[in-house]
Amino acid sequence: MARNKHPAKKGRLIKRGRQTRWAPIWTIPRKYGKGRVLHPSRNTFIKRSWRRTKLKV
Repeated sequence: MARNKHPAKKGRLIKRGRQTRWAPIWTIPRKYGKGRVLHPSRNTFIKRSWRRTKLKV
């Protein structure tokens, strides 16, 4: 990829990067109840890796 990225493309890449992060820890008791212990990635629906799946943006 080019060293200097176009601002619109950079914004799209930033948005995709935010979507692949784990969900906040406070969402687990809110969704499943106080006693349930789960990993925050269970609430993240868009799971993508820079190695596996390319974006085509």
